Amino acid sequence: MIERISHVDGIVELRLNRPPVNALNPGLVSELSQALASVEAGGAKGIVLSGSPGLFSAGLDVPGLLRLDERSMRAFWREFFGLLEQLARSPAMICAALTGHSPAGGTVLALFCDYRVLAKGDYRLGLNEVQVGLVVPPVIHQALVRLIGRYPAERHLVAGQMIPAEDALAIGLVDELVPLGEVVDQSVRWLQSHLDMPAHALKATRQLCRADLGALFDDPGALDIDAFVEGWFAEETQATLERLVERLGKKS
Repeated sequence: MIERISHVDGIVELRLNRPPVNALNPGLVSELSQALASVEAGGAKGIVLSGSPGLFSAGLDVPGLLRLDERSMRAFWREFFGLLEQLARSPAMICAALTGHSPAGGTVLALFCDYRVLAKGDYRLGLNEVQVGLVVPPVIHQALVRLIGRYPAERHLVAGQMIPAEDALAIGLVDELVPLGEVVDQSVRWLQSHLDMPAHALKATRQLCRADLGALFDDPGALDIDAFVEGWFAEETQATLERLVERLGKKS
């Protein structure tokens, strides 16, 4: 489910490959976590996190997750937070190569990377949790605030609407828009431009600037996993998610 592709200058691409939509389930999250740890241990200087052409990730695998009991859902959410912490604290610079639509969980992964390159075109991303009856966990809220500012984050989260590519660039949710076929190459170039700098200064400065992002995970209690799981299994939320799955089934 994770393809590893070597690029120049010690840059490794980790490509999500779980057809049809790279939905995040326990298996994909675990495999991505293991792949990150492996390439970091192997000395990767930069990492590109990419997806399929036209679709980075459709977010959580709602149909699959609805089959989990509370214990399994709590374990999944704990592992998902662990993956986000890996991204936040990674010793290697990480560029999210958003190769298309990136709703919900796809956007969340990108929030914790160093930089975000999105494909030009009719692609959308954002956090739509409120529209499906969920509350964005505090750590994800704070990561969004860190990126786009407190009030813009409030407006986005409360509305829960997907943001077109041009608007995402305008508010700082992504850093660049390039043609779809150039997303990965531009991500590699961005990493190269930084890896050419003195390594000790780059490492220390990056640690300084990203310390607040990693610190979001310092207190496990602040992750509020129990509250999210409780909300997931609330009757209204389950009904909303079931309707979502039904609509998706009709589209497919």
